[in-house]
Amino acid sequence: MSKDDRLPLAVAKPKFFYGYVIVAAALSMSIVMWGARHSFGVFFAPVLDEFGWTRAATSGGFSLTWVFTGLLSIAVGRLNDKFGPRMIMTVAGFLLGLGYLLMSQLSSIWQLYLFYGVISIAMSAALVPTLSTVARWFVKMRAFMTGIVLSGSGIALTVIVPAANQAILDYGWRTAYIIVGSVAMVVVIIAAQFLRRDPYQVGKLPYGCDGTSAVTSGAQTYGLFFKEALRTNQVWLISLVYFCAYFVYNLFVVHMVIYATGQGISSVRAVGIMAFLGVAGIAGRTIMGILADRIGNKQAMVLSAGLMMLALFWLLVAKDLWMLFLFGVAFGFGHGGIATMESPIVANVFGIRSHGVILGLVFFSDTVGGAIGPFLAGYIFDVTNSYRLAFLICAILGVINLVAILLIRPLKSLQRSTFTDNPFAAAFGKRNQ
Repeated sequence: MSKDDRLPLAVAKPKFFYGYVIVAAALSMSIVMWGARHSFGVFFAPVLDEFGWTRAATSGGFSLTWVFTGLLSIAVGRLNDKFGPRMIMTVAGFLLGLGYLLMSQLSSIWQLYLFYGVISIAMSAALVPTLSTVARWFVKMRAFMTGIVLSGSGIALTVIVPAANQAILDYGWRTAYIIVGSVAMVVVIIAAQFLRRDPYQVGKLPYGCDGTSAVTSGAQTYGLFFKEALRTNQVWLISLVYFCAYFVYNLFVVHMVIYATGQGISSVRAVGIMAFLGVAGIAGRTIMGILADRIGNKQAMVLSAGLMMLALFWLLVAKDLWMLFLFGVAFGFGHGGIATMESPIVANVFGIRSHGVILGLVFFSDTVGGAIGPFLAGYIFDVTNSYRLAFLICAILGVINLVAILLIRPLKSLQRSTFTDNPFAAAFGKRNQ
């Protein structure tokens, strides 16, 4: 790299860092996109009541398109690495709104799969472009800022999902879908206009690079190529972690409300369980994000996975309302911590060069697990008229999840790099070994 390609060694610190705008825009998109997606659970019962479909067939619309979301996220990650997030998120916002507007006209099961197919295209951009962008803007506080963006999923459960449920009660599920789709389209398209791929595009340094060392404009390309990452065990261990985490998470997003109402709990209180899960998820994402920046991503993941595992075993004996609320708090906090680490652990293990596409691959494992969980739970209920076996499977996956995290190790070839050579090397250190 020539001297002309290097940024100045002394860079004046701006009064306001634009990375905070990136985080705010990503958070607003996270709230409405995941709020719309998680609202499937509250639409589940009224759609079943009107059409009389089985739970497996109905939740299958959510599940199959969720796999499609994951496949597309790999391509979206590569596009984001090359072109940045603004245009990607603009298109995603339009398609997301369109999908939910089409759902308001639902009349047959094939339309459910088709319309959620449109939604799945949009949702392939819900995680990878925003989190990869945040990872490029922040070296220090990367986990914390990632946690803030991902707290949008928890806020969605506490705000958007109850609001969607209330809209169903007040106006019917078809009008509620129109409201959800319109809000999602407007918010995502507007917020997308504030995104920039990385600070180097605007002549700035990432947060945590003060310009006193030889940091180059090519620093964001540090790390493994995608094909090199595929040859490591670490990428498959991380993928297994998130397969398990989202298998159980999406299962509860889709089935918890209808499970609770089947236990004699009112729909309002059942949605309240999800709201508690959402609030705890916000706390888990922010607190564990702060903690991860202090003790390391792996240690924070171990703590989060352990709490999530205990919550899943607790659910096997939970019968009363207070027990389900306690489950929601513990599980939400634990899963929130796991979710926060997804982008930082990819950056820390593999570097930034192909962060978007590698994160897309890991996100694909999210979606495979997130697709199988709701469908399998619906099938088990249709056959046994009970969710108990599904909950037992979740508890077992909680154990597998924790073991996989314990096996993750940073790559030795990247550990040997110094901060001068690589501004992201500080994220490794002994604490992540």
